[in-house]
Amino acid sequence: MINFVEGKVVAKYEGMVVIENNGLGYEINISNNTLVQLPNINEVVRLHTVLLVREDGISLFGFSTLEEKDLFNKLTTVSGIGAKSALAILSSQSYPNLVSCIINGDVNTLSKAKGIGRKTAERIVLELKDKMDAIGAFTMQVNIDESQFVQNQDVTDAIDLLVSLGIPATQATNLVKKYASECKSAEEIVSKTLQNLNS
Repeated sequence: MINFVEGKVVAKYEGMVVIENNGLGYEINISNNTLVQLPNINEVVRLHTVLLVREDGISLFGFSTLEEKDLFNKLTTVSGIGAKSALAILSSQSYPNLVSCIINGDVNTLSKAKGIGRKTAERIVLELKDKMDAIGAFTMQVNIDESQFVQNQDVTDAIDLLVSLGIPATQATNLVKKYASECKSAEEIVSKTLQNLNS
């Protein structure tokens, strides 16, 4: 399992980015939302990844945030939704908008994604609505002042560490955003988060 890839951006275009790491070039499928978050060519980036192995090949999918990765994984559990379709859905709307559409049953907006018909959109709402309520509440809460929050490397590392400890990605992100401004390193953020989590 490849949890993340970090390296220099060699090339980027719609649907794909190539990241160089230790002499290897990783071709990673991405959504438009991740594309706009990428740094300039030759700058370093870390993407959270999902590796899919199928009979016809191996594909790597990358995401700028753990929330987007989590939603990708949820979408691919829906009957009839493959990885490419999930990526098309993620590219069609911002993350908060997609969560809102699923929770509110906005089939019309969901069906505007490339290759997604009304019946598929209805299936997404039916199968994921109950799984999205908590995420939706979280998204609406933190998205109000999202522009004031900078997800730097320490923040990303702290979230990864918390997830590796078994804390759900959305909860880990919520906690890190709460305590990041008080800390100077990923270790401090994790320590502060765990202290308050267990108190």
